[in-house]
Amino acid sequence: MLVNRSFANTYLGGSAAIGRHLLQPGNAYVPPSEIRGIVGDARENGMDHEPPPTVYWCFGAMQPGTFFLVRTHGDPASMTETIRRKIHEIEPRRSVYDLTPLSDHISDAYAENRLRTILLAFFATTAVLLACVGLYGTLSYLVTVRQREVGLRLALGARRTQIVGQFLAQGLRAALLGCTAGLAIAEASGRLLAGMLYGVSPSDVPTLAGVVGIVVAVSILASLLPAIRASRLEPMQVLREG
Repeated sequence: MLVNRSFANTYLGGSAAIGRHLLQPGNAYVPPSEIRGIVGDARENGMDHEPPPTVYWCFGAMQPGTFFLVRTHGDPASMTETIRRKIHEIEPRRSVYDLTPLSDHISDAYAENRLRTILLAFFATTAVLLACVGLYGTLSYLVTVRQREVGLRLALGARRTQIVGQFLAQGLRAALLGCTAGLAIAEASGRLLAGMLYGVSPSDVPTLAGVVGIVVAVSILASLLPAIRASRLEPMQVLREG
């Protein structure tokens, strides 16, 4: 028999597994088999599942689910008929089907995760856009309501850069509060999200920092237009209209 690396490390102390004997479970008529080698772990349960400890027993009967991996030079699709003929020469009764390039096979294995990622990215982008529209609308309304105050401050000598900074600070304050709440929710729902992610943990610091950076950058852009509009108000016109 052969065992994979996970089995050897978990139950048999690593490389010391070679030469040891194991009984096949559920079959008392088969004598103990000797472990002849340790093979690498294979993700047989899916690309997003860790390889479990596995034992490979020798079995003489033909297996209908056997897979062959063939290394080719050039286009793999051009070797289809050649591979069929070679396998029929070795085992004439075996059906040869589902000849697929390895890159396509791996791509199909990631199809579910890829679709899930695309949907999550779409919903996340929509949420960010809605937040930006809401932030822009709120600040625009705030500028309209506080026109008289802004005009009075400008008439008293306030610099226009101070007006821009004030409204930008209000927008950033709202964005940072939203990011803080989002990080808290992400931390609380980490176990739920763990089953929907692959290659990254729910508490991955670079990913969370990148998301916060994107939200802050977009919030600055959404706040900048109302802030500039507030700084361009003419004090006399605003006070006269007020």
